[in-house]
Amino acid sequence: MNEYRILVVDDEPDLREILQCNLENAGYGVDTAASAEEALTLLGPQHSLLLLDVMMGGMSGFRLAEKLRKELHNPIPIIFLTARDTENDLLTGFSAGGDDYIAKPFSLQEVLARIKALLRRATPPPATPQKPVESGNIRIDLARKMVSINGEELHLPPKEFGILRLLASQPGRVFSREEILSEVWKGESCVLDRTVDVHIARIRRKLGTEGHHLVNRQGYGYCFR
Repeated sequence: MNEYRILVVDDEPDLREILQCNLENAGYGVDTAASAEEALTLLGPQHSLLLLDVMMGGMSGFRLAEKLRKELHNPIPIIFLTARDTENDLLTGFSAGGDDYIAKPFSLQEVLARIKALLRRATPPPATPQKPVESGNIRIDLARKMVSINGEELHLPPKEFGILRLLASQPGRVFSREEILSEVWKGESCVLDRTVDVHIARIRRKLGTEGHHLVNRQGYGYCFR
């Protein structure tokens, strides 16, 4: 079974059962609700997607989607299931906060394919672990924000480490002073280009014999090698 859990909301018991059975056979965890009101009581952070009928007694699927988006600020992906498939219905569904729209009667294979595609789009790719950068006797742990020389930890203030991390993240690439300022001094005003030179000089002094890894490309900027 995969890690996704789907909440199916439909007032037709037979359809809920069919959807639940097929989704579970596809490896999804499934909860069901017979109304929008019940769905509100069941919906939680464990759910990855909402499969939502439009025409139900009481609150409609469109109204539930609007409530989730505008009042509860819930970004859960929503697929509408409905017999209403005119252009106006589609526009209403997307305006209410729906991500996809499947007209009844539908193919179960189509439902499964659309769920898979929407979950793929909604799920961010796993972060790529940042490997430490090693050159000579210097080791820069980008993930843990640590610098060490010959195994001895070197403490750098945030701005100095920010510069070193930026340069070391792409060894050999020359970063202009403007790029360094934009990345390390984000949103701060009244920062001069000369500020970068001053911080680079401080980092070099602290790196001692390893300071040569910070290279000034005259007229262009700095790089780490």
